[in-house]
Amino acid sequence: MIALARKGSNGQLSISEIAQLEGLSIPYTSKLLSILRRAGLVTAVRGRGGGFRLKQHPSKVNLLEAITSLGGPLIALDNCTRYTGQLDRCVHVGNCSLYVVLHSLAEHLGELLSSTSLQDLIDSKKLTTGRVAVSRLRTTGPLLTSGLTQKTNNSSKQKVTNVGNKG
Repeated sequence: MIALARKGSNGQLSISEIAQLEGLSIPYTSKLLSILRRAGLVTAVRGRGGGFRLKQHPSKVNLLEAITSLGGPLIALDNCTRYTGQLDRCVHVGNCSLYVVLHSLAEHLGELLSSTSLQDLIDSKKLTTGRVAVSRLRTTGPLLTSGLTQKTNNSSKQKVTNVGNKG
């Protein structure tokens, strides 16, 4: 989708052009574009010189909808009922500390991805040295707290405190 976003809302690319730009096989690219078309994110342009283009301007397409349209939720919160071992339900249901962490992570990740558009990526807005700026994250739960240490590109460690808290 980034290759299409670089073309703008009126630009288009063929399946083979997208495959080449993204380093994917043509059949796999075709399958991904079919999924994105059904999700309403891209549209097919028929005829000679046809291809695919974004259905909306890149600033209107957020990363959460782009990513989840290809494969569902980023973090499945139904693991408690899907992976129960030999029992009908997980023995930790109702007292699962991992669920709290996963739920918090899903909320933060969803918030970050939904507030970042394809246009942001192609303009390199909200990005710092190849990764999303730490200031974009908001910590209201137990996931990221004061005192978290993060590695920076120069291999030194940077202490991150109150990452992106509103207030």
